[in-house]
Amino acid sequence: MRDIDLRHLRSFLVVAQKRSITRAGAVLHLTQQAVSTHVRQLERSLDVGLLVRTSRGVLLTAAGEELAAGGANVVDDVDRLAARVRAVADAQTGTLRLACCPAATTLFAIDVADTMEKTVPGLRVTLNGARNPRQELELLTDGHADAAFMWLPVRDVGLHTAVVRTDPRAVALSARHPLAGRSGLTLADLADAPVLRPDVLTSPEAERFWLMDPRPDGGPAPRGPVVPQVEDCLLEVGRGRGVWFAPQPLDTLMPAGNVRWIQVTDAEPFDLAVVWTDRAPQSLITRLIAEVRSVVGDGRHVHAA
Repeated sequence: MRDIDLRHLRSFLVVAQKRSITRAGAVLHLTQQAVSTHVRQLERSLDVGLLVRTSRGVLLTAAGEELAAGGANVVDDVDRLAARVRAVADAQTGTLRLACCPAATTLFAIDVADTMEKTVPGLRVTLNGARNPRQELELLTDGHADAAFMWLPVRDVGLHTAVVRTDPRAVALSARHPLAGRSGLTLADLADAPVLRPDVLTSPEAERFWLMDPRPDGGPAPRGPVVPQVEDCLLEVGRGRGVWFAPQPLDTLMPAGNVRWIQVTDAEPFDLAVVWTDRAPQSLITRLIAEVRSVVGDGRHVHAA
């Protein structure tokens, strides 16, 4: 048996999933001939037949079924190993990769990155933008980022967190809402207001926290429509489809003429945290936490998620 080429294995796994060389080619952005060549070379390397080609697609042989069952784990293991190797190399060459949502970090991320590079000789800080918390978490767990700035709670995936700022909770509501003229609101004032839910959070626990569910009286939070992104919340709020709870700093970063931001005086605040993985260079993370706190204010605690 000759050595297996990972490119060939990846192509085979997509063929096995799609049961079609043509559809696999579309997914892989390869020609049908290229995918067929990869599979044939993989069959020669293993000295077994993996596919039976039919007029309606392909069928897997028993050997093909076995390879499909175990091959995905092999590819995933190699990808994770490559991410760990890159992280070690980055640490040795002085690179710190940070994931951040512009809405959460515009006020400080650039200043922190610039300060880190000025105060740590030879360090290069990269800022990798993510559209939402779920994408930030993917960058961390896939090994494409060493740390991220995220509001807690974050899904429990073995990450470490250090709180760097605590933000009051505010509610965004339509300028036409009967409560829009108030200077402050309580959860009781908003007891019947459906709460919009952006489909970007990292866990059911995180969604309950953003909804303030349950409410102080033990009742459930009224759930409003699910929207694709955070920005969509303000559009729906402006149209009177519901309200949205968020950290108060977002009122300056996400203004809208037909939306009012009002502090909720009895609601639990949001904790903004530095979140990092075991692969991150610890000395740089410690320095990062200190620099963020010097820019945005003191945090309260450090723990492993």
